[in-house]
Amino acid sequence: MRLNSLSAVQDWTNEKDHEKTAFIFPSLHHPSLSSVQGLVYWQEPKKSALVFGGSMLVLTSLASFSVISVVSYLLLALLCVTITFRVYKSVVQAVQKSDEGHPFKVLMERDISISPDSARRYMDIFLVKLNTALELIRRLVLVEDVVDSLKLAVVMWFLTFVGAVFNGITLLILADIILFCTPLLYERNKTQIDGYLLRVQSQLEQELAKYV
Repeated sequence: MRLNSLSAVQDWTNEKDHEKTAFIFPSLHHPSLSSVQGLVYWQEPKKSALVFGGSMLVLTSLASFSVISVVSYLLLALLCVTITFRVYKSVVQAVQKSDEGHPFKVLMERDISISPDSARRYMDIFLVKLNTALELIRRLVLVEDVVDSLKLAVVMWFLTFVGAVFNGITLLILADIILFCTPLLYERNKTQIDGYLLRVQSQLEQELAKYV
């Protein structure tokens, strides 16, 4: 009986610790985020590497060129690849006298349209998230809870220094790196990171309590 009680207490403690750190590493098990979870946790390394490399290429390009130039160069490169491949396959089919058809036939026949039901579903999800964010902003700005508003003030004060050092594109590049690296590192070192975050959170709450 004593062992069962100790086990129950330990499970309750672990659950509370998980709740405290959930605000930093939220769960991604929502159905609408399953694809994002697969990418950031590198469940399919090739696909994650392709998305991460492509996003880094676009962001680093935007750091040096305008949006119009980046979009134009990307489309031009894509057209060079597709036109070259199309001409190559046409020549091969003419030489071999085969009738394989258009080389991109499978992709051209694939349905890429967004159905009204899908559009409404994603719009409903977006509206729920937007309304939740608006409620949170109102609660923080109008000081419903002094401690939470002070936390926001500290974060905004810290971001003023970040904005003075980094521009928007640099922050997006750093965010992209963090997005694809942090979840994997957290999963591998979850216990140590949770313990460290709990200590930091406890110290911050103690410091903020002095001014409330």
